[in-house]
Amino acid sequence: MKHVQVLGPGCAKCDETAKVVQEAIAESGAEASFEKVTDFGVMASLGVFTTPAVVVDGQVKVVGKVPKKADVVAWLSA
Repeated sequence: MKHVQVLGPGCAKCDETAKVVQEAIAESGAEASFEKVTDFGVMASLGVFTTPAVVVDGQVKVVGKVPKKADVVAWLSA
């Protein structure tokens, strides 16, 4: 099972990123857990200082922009 984290304090782009990721998980049928991280200490420990960001199984996939749903699906299937 993949563990997907969306990092961001709750700005519009962060909320949109969370929506895209949750839709990608649902539509792909991937076995994945979803977590929204708003703690800046956790973000910094992952090396993320710009939001929104998406982390899959501890690996940062995108920083500073809303990902495309197709990209998220690809990360889930890798």
